[in-house]
Amino acid sequence: MSAPLPPNPYHPHAWIAGTPEIGADTWIGAFTLVDGLGGLKIGRGCNISSGAQVLSHSTTRRCVTEGRHAAVDKSPTELGDFVFVGANAVVLMGCRVGHHSVIGAGAVLTEGMEVPPYSLVVGVPARVVRSIAGEIERWGQEGAGRAASS
Repeated sequence: MSAPLPPNPYHPHAWIAGTPEIGADTWIGAFTLVDGLGGLKIGRGCNISSGAQVLSHSTTRRCVTEGRHAAVDKSPTELGDFVFVGANAVVLMGCRVGHHSVIGAGAVLTEGMEVPPYSLVVGVPARVVRSIAGEIERWGQEGAGRAASS
């Protein structure tokens, strides 16, 4: 029988390692791994979908060198405010994702990737495909119109 997941204020099936800084109104879905062991800041209002991984450390060099590289590599990772991380996306250590960005489902952000604000990021390896600033503005106006007519 396996040990239960440590309690957290998000989904009970999310794994939060270390002590990441997580902003208000952020949601972390089921079966996610949020790794604060190397330094992690997640802004306010973010949504991290099921199965996503946000990492701040790596054991790759330690593993492939048969332990001759004894250290666990760590690099702070940061998600800005109002970032959406799609299902099963992976954000590797050292990435910096600008505010109001969308990381598409299944995308893999390589170590140290810099994502400008208002970006749509997709693929393996991930790439910024375009700005979504105009769409966000339009979506906000559409949402405000619906709320007023209800």
